Amino acid sequence: MAIEKGRGAPINRTSDRFNLPAREADGDWLDARDDIDGTTPRLRTTVTVERPRTIISRNSSPDIGFSQSINAYRGCEHGCIYCFARPSHAYHDLSPGLDFESRLFAKPDAATLLRAELAKPSYAVAPIAMGTNTDPYQPIERDWHITRDCIEVLAGTRHPLFITTKSDRVLRDIDLLADMARDRLVAVCVSVTSLDPAIARTLEPRAPHPHRRLAAIRALTEAGIPVHASISPVIPSITDHEMEAIIAQVAQAGAYGASYIPIRLPHEVAPLFRAWLDAHYPDRAARVMSIIRDLRGGRDNDPNFGSRMRGQGVWADLLRTRFNMACRRAGFSRERLTLRTDLFRPPSGPQLSLF
Repeated sequence: MAIEKGRGAPINRTSDRFNLPAREADGDWLDARDDIDGTTPRLRTTVTVERPRTIISRNSSPDIGFSQSINAYRGCEHGCIYCFARPSHAYHDLSPGLDFESRLFAKPDAATLLRAELAKPSYAVAPIAMGTNTDPYQPIERDWHITRDCIEVLAGTRHPLFITTKSDRVLRDIDLLADMARDRLVAVCVSVTSLDPAIARTLEPRAPHPHRRLAAIRALTEAGIPVHASISPVIPSITDHEMEAIIAQVAQAGAYGASYIPIRLPHEVAPLFRAWLDAHYPDRAARVMSIIRDLRGGRDNDPNFGSRMRGQGVWADLLRTRFNMACRRAGFSRERLTLRTDLFRPPSGPQLSLF
């Protein structure tokens, strides 16, 4: 199987869940020129402007720790093979495979929409999460700065914010985040899935090096910004052996706590992950999937609330025991961080007040 250099998904087929036609690499989304060595042209990233009517998404899932979120982008160039958001690209008649990480959507009106929603008399303040679907600090944020625009609105209204990212680009907004942290209005979760560059290079091909993420934790902490570390997903026989080392490293960098979720393979993610295993770890592909099925009640994926985040059976018990022991050794507190909501001041008029 030919692997697109610098990309995560080995295949690019749409699913039949929405009666969409199968899609293969067809040339219109490849660079116009051939590489010097005559190989297949490299896949380029395209960005399409999206104009939604609202920007705050809401959920009532009992095993998710937030009720409101903002997604500045659809699709994610980091290309993480395990990303549970991949199937959403099928709604656009695009593949959850390579299309998801190369055909992106940006929402430049996000900050304006956010300001309007926060100004509504009916708005009930609750922490907003960013990065729960696609990464708010993926590479295109450098040029579009939609995430920063939204943070400026939240900072100006003293609105609480949770950020999840696997990118040290978050440091570009450290001025805003440090200001919010002084009033306990923000917390950042940095994802560190593996410390091994060789694993990370195929697992999360366009995400920053693991050591840069550790450096980001350290810099955020030194700026007074509370940082939580996520080692999700834990992948049996691929990354699970690193659990203790990751927890020790993020603790040393200054994280106040950590969390993990065994790998989830919803919908079209499962065949993509299987193809990735066959391409990069053919020697253990069968074993990996066997353990995943043990964790997921005999299936590739468990969609049920609660158990979908924890797994079940012997393997789940073993991971939980190892994780808890490592956290105790690291000195992590089990107390959950809460953000203030009492400082919120709604924006007045079409723009935030300067005084």
